[in-house]
Amino acid sequence: MHVELSLQKRLERLLFDREHPLPRPAELALELLRYPYALLRDLWQGDLNLRAMGLVYTTLFSLVPLVAFAFAVLKGLGVYRDLEPLLYEFLSPLGDPAFTVTQQVMGFVENASGGVLGALGLAFLLLSILSAVQKVEESFNFAWHVERPRSFMRRAAEYLSLMVIAPIFLVVTFGLIKGMHEQDWVIWLAAHEPFGTLMVTLGQGGPYLFVTAVFTFLYAFVPNTRVRLRSALGGGLVAGVLWAASGAAFARVVSASSNMVAIYAGFAIFLVALIWIYLSWLILLLGAQLSFYLQQPHYLRAGQTPVRLTSCLRERLALSVMLLVGRDFASGTRRWTLGALAERLAMPAGALGQVVDSLEKAGLVITSEDEHLVPGRDPATIGVHAILTAVRDERQYESWLLYRARTEPEADVLAASIDAAIRERTGEMTLRDAVARDDALKA
Repeated sequence: MHVELSLQKRLERLLFDREHPLPRPAELALELLRYPYALLRDLWQGDLNLRAMGLVYTTLFSLVPLVAFAFAVLKGLGVYRDLEPLLYEFLSPLGDPAFTVTQQVMGFVENASGGVLGALGLAFLLLSILSAVQKVEESFNFAWHVERPRSFMRRAAEYLSLMVIAPIFLVVTFGLIKGMHEQDWVIWLAAHEPFGTLMVTLGQGGPYLFVTAVFTFLYAFVPNTRVRLRSALGGGLVAGVLWAASGAAFARVVSASSNMVAIYAGFAIFLVALIWIYLSWLILLLGAQLSFYLQQPHYLRAGQTPVRLTSCLRERLALSVMLLVGRDFASGTRRWTLGALAERLAMPAGALGQVVDSLEKAGLVITSEDEHLVPGRDPATIGVHAILTAVRDERQYESWLLYRARTEPEADVLAASIDAAIRERTGEMTLRDAVARDDALKA
């Protein structure tokens, strides 16, 4: 173990703490190596593995309700059978069992889509889908250091809308692609080089491009924070390539594993499906983690290590949050959510959330129904000293033992004098005064 830690420290020193500069090409190469190092370290620590395993159970529990919901939406349009090829394509790395599993799932779906469910059954389907979506969002938020999930109403509205639109979009997209192959001009292009070779190449790479697009959308949409498109696209590209490569490798392993079928018999299909679902979720979470690192590269070294803010940084962040929120309040706008503030202040939302929680406990800010932050009361009544006290008062976020400590009387007198000096310096300055002073300096 000591040897492993020593090697890890040496590798981190090479990647992050070089004492002497290297030639520019070598510097770029080492900077790129930080990303696979960070992902492998996070994988080794096990948190992503545990969440991927949890999502396997979630998938087994919610797959039939989710497909049944999409089935019901498409059945109204008369195109519900177009969902079956998509399911088969996802399970294709299983090899021959993919067809059997697809038929079984579709059989369950047809039973679930019948009139035997009733209102209670429909409510159970919707609740199981929302529960599954919540687990997925929590895993993505973990990768992005986001501690606050969407509110229940926002989650229900956004995800139910997505589940209605997504099946229709998929069927329409694949229908358009299928229809294009029957067009005269497409047939003409396919018969002439180099267009024929190009179209064959695009046709072979089309499914992987589609998977990459889906991953990119999930990385941009699911985390409860603002994700830049280029960060989501970077994670989507890498995850798409990993998913395609692992699918091809997994299919070969399954086809060559005759011993597994001999040992597990009929249970082998279920076991193989579990392994593939686990690999798929693990790749998806790795892509989400990479998207976070692409947007927040200064966290490549820390990874999922809990962020501990110093008292000085907490105070500055609290003042920054209140100034931004107070400035918006004065101008009559509302644009600051926790995610938007985290991006503006270059802080993970989880770390900044600690500061916002302290401000909320003190009644200085409140979170509206649409998750925007607004002053908890009139900015003219919010003193600057109250803002500092909100994040300096340890009783709000430490255990009861801390403020029962037997400190030295001389230390208490000294601390009181420092607090009195801060109060005297801030005086009667309020948040409204600070916003007006900030606007005057900008002018």
